[in-house]
Amino acid sequence: MATATTTTTTTSATAPTSATANRITEHTVTVAADPQTVYGLVADVTAWPHVFGPTVHVEVLQEAPPGGGEQLLRIWAVANEQVRTWTSRRTLDPVARTVTFRQVHSAAPVATMGGEWRIEQTDDGATRVVLLHDYRAVDDDPHAEELIERAVDTNSRAELAALKSHAEAGGTRAELHFSFSDSVTVAGAAGDVYGFLNRADLWPERLPHVARLDLTEDEPGIQHMDMDTRSPDGSTHRTTSVRVCAQDTHTIVYKQLKVPVAMTTHTGRWTLEPLDDGTVRVTSWHTVTLDPEGVRRALGPDATLAEARALVRKALGTNSSTTLRHAKEFAEARR
Repeated sequence: MATATTTTTTTSATAPTSATANRITEHTVTVAADPQTVYGLVADVTAWPHVFGPTVHVEVLQEAPPGGGEQLLRIWAVANEQVRTWTSRRTLDPVARTVTFRQVHSAAPVATMGGEWRIEQTDDGATRVVLLHDYRAVDDDPHAEELIERAVDTNSRAELAALKSHAEAGGTRAELHFSFSDSVTVAGAAGDVYGFLNRADLWPERLPHVARLDLTEDEPGIQHMDMDTRSPDGSTHRTTSVRVCAQDTHTIVYKQLKVPVAMTTHTGRWTLEPLDDGTVRVTSWHTVTLDPEGVRRALGPDATLAEARALVRKALGTNSSTTLRHAKEFAEARR
């Protein structure tokens, strides 16, 4: 029988890139699923924001060959309640079912960070996942080392629990996970549309469904949003999100850290595509994973996943379409 408990050990060893000793941690979990399914979830890093709670966004800068090999990534993730971003190089080995990783450019207080995922089949047909980390703090600062150790431990436990949950969901995961989009064509400048979407702090003044929004941007391009949204029945619900804003590509991606009860994850993306006639196609994308127990609590014990998908699609799509309409009016008025 698989267990959701992770085990952790912490030791010291010689760092692979430095004469200074690195801290090494090991976290493990047993999963009631076949090793190839588990390996697939670890290898598909583009799906990590939907699988792993701490991961906000991943950009693949260099894709690995089909049979495995090196991959270069930029990752945004929550660590100790702050969003950190770094570049990592991974080596995928689908035969051995291992994925090694090493940060190329780390974010302070991390001086160096690396590790390995090992996917092993057990004698009873289950899968044992071993997640190793080795790290060192900038200037070997003991306080920083404690912060890193806490973040690694918290995130590793959360990631392994999520990996177990998703792998064991099997075929039902396809029923729970879905994506959709809404678009509008704007006869205006892409920069004006992006400016409207980027200045979410002004949304309570500009959008009728936004009752309150607190926005902080401690680092350029990384926004924290705490928002109250009005529903058609007059009620409000609160969400907390992190957004990664790229002005050079006029793209904004986000992940809700606090989601409504019927969901386990909700990520989204705003994209702007210049068209040949001088207009701009603006699209709001949503990807949602439903929580079956949450659906029953929110909609009643007899509610179906199809009904939940339809309600979520309507609620999120209505708000997105409203935002798109007002962004269009804003940009076209500035022509």
